[in-house]
Amino acid sequence: MKNHIEILRNKFEKYNIDGYVVPKNDDYFTEYSKINRLEIISNFSGSAGLAIILKNKNYLFTDGRYTIQSQLESGKYFKIFGFEKLVNCSLFKNLTLGIDPKLFTNTQIKNYFLKNNKIKFINKNLIDEIKKQKESHNIPFFSLNKNIVGESVSSKINKISKYLKKNNSDYIFISAPENVAWLLNIRGGDGPNSPIPNSRLLISKTKKILLISNLSKCKKLIKNKIIKINQFLDINNLSKEILKIKGKYFIIDDKSCSIFFENLIKSKFKIISREDPTYLLKAVKNKTEIKNMINAHLLDGVALTRFIYWIKKINKKKITEVEAAIKLEKFRKMNKNFLYPSFDTIAGSGKNGAIVHYRAKKENCRIINKKDIFLCDSGGQYKYGTTDVTRTICFSNQKQKIKNIFTKVLKGHIAVATTNLNKNNTGKKIDKRARKYLNKSNLDYAHGTGHGVGFFLNVHEGPQSITKINNIKIKQGMILSNEPGYYKKNQYGIRIENLVYVSKKNNNLFFENLTMAPIEKDLINFKMLNTFEKKYLFKYHLDVYSKISKYLKNNEKKWLASLI
Repeated sequence: MKNHIEILRNKFEKYNIDGYVVPKNDDYFTEYSKINRLEIISNFSGSAGLAIILKNKNYLFTDGRYTIQSQLESGKYFKIFGFEKLVNCSLFKNLTLGIDPKLFTNTQIKNYFLKNNKIKFINKNLIDEIKKQKESHNIPFFSLNKNIVGESVSSKINKISKYLKKNNSDYIFISAPENVAWLLNIRGGDGPNSPIPNSRLLISKTKKILLISNLSKCKKLIKNKIIKINQFLDINNLSKEILKIKGKYFIIDDKSCSIFFENLIKSKFKIISREDPTYLLKAVKNKTEIKNMINAHLLDGVALTRFIYWIKKINKKKITEVEAAIKLEKFRKMNKNFLYPSFDTIAGSGKNGAIVHYRAKKENCRIINKKDIFLCDSGGQYKYGTTDVTRTICFSNQKQKIKNIFTKVLKGHIAVATTNLNKNNTGKKIDKRARKYLNKSNLDYAHGTGHGVGFFLNVHEGPQSITKINNIKIKQGMILSNEPGYYKKNQYGIRIENLVYVSKKNNNLFFENLTMAPIEKDLINFKMLNTFEKKYLFKYHLDVYSKISKYLKNNEKKWLASLI
């Protein structure tokens, strides 16, 4: 890392800059990418971050999930701040900072930099010059049948066409690959944990489409007549071909359209909006998607329940965090519909559990101590569905203080799960319910309570989320996580996470649990639960048992029954 920083600094004079900015995202703005320039320069492996390397100082900005992790991985060479410190930051006043225009949106630049310093666009990526990043081109895109996704491509394109006409626009540039995936009912293999097809899409108000990607990835789609050859454009030809398009008005999205592509479009067309409606359309799952997600979570619940039983009751060996994560994946692999993890498993015992997005590595992970509590956050990509679940597990009787805090987290989890969504219909309102019992004791956690989840796509998706600031209205069909927690630095971490979907009955909106796996009863102080909460826990475990017990062995089934 130190050597990479010096090589980068040696390039500053050539490009006449005082510093260089390195974001976590790739040029598709995906959260989890096979390309990670930020880790090359900073050693930081988290999913959200931005580094600024100056001539004699280095800065790393990230969020509350990575407060401890960023210090451990990058603290030796970087000064670390929260993202909120980056806005109008005086640290870079009057400095010229170099950026790769393919990795930033204009909105990001306006929010972070323009008031205090100069930005210089460098069309070569300086990190790639140090260590070349190679994108995989050998995994072809594939299509999903309507009986899997529940809606045809033509129906989805019709919705976009209506949106364009309503906004008096000729075209929309879909720059986020997960949105292309949803619109065309295709998937790919460009994400390490998501079936992402790295591609972009042009849609006209007359419903014409142009899929922009690499031909090697799209040959199968063309051969199977999912798209026609005249509906495909090689990414290398976009710059000249887009200028041949007839029309005047374009819609782009400020979350995923880079400065590079925005400037290209602006050279001929007028941009009239910066919002891709696909995000919200994709967030509202149809009945078929919900049905498939329910099935995926049953399979996942079986694997996780078998793992919890094994690690609590069967395993007598001293195992490491990495070995525990491998064992859990083996349980998932027993089902033929499991494809791969939806993110790298977070398996943190004792003090490592306090690192919110901890990644255990073979060379430096802990042995799981029977006296510690163990936080395990994991998920899977299945045919067809995406899962994400966290359980905090204990192996011995814990101190009353820890039980009390776990119970406060549980009370918040139950408060979210039983929210009256007709009344509390935004993530901002629901978030308060999750933190209520912790806040009474002046405790809190530095991450959101919930995020949106994709259908056989990204494990994190918007625009809805359960956070202190999200005001997107919660709608029927949306899927979110419910994951309050608490983290005591250098001691332990607690988090209870289920995925839920928004259901409707008699005009009442409410959450239904997707996740079907037991919650750790050995960490609960039942005296702190009221009658309503005790009934919820009983009904939840009864529901889990009734749905997954038939897939369990007799000893596993008896143990699960004992939790009701």
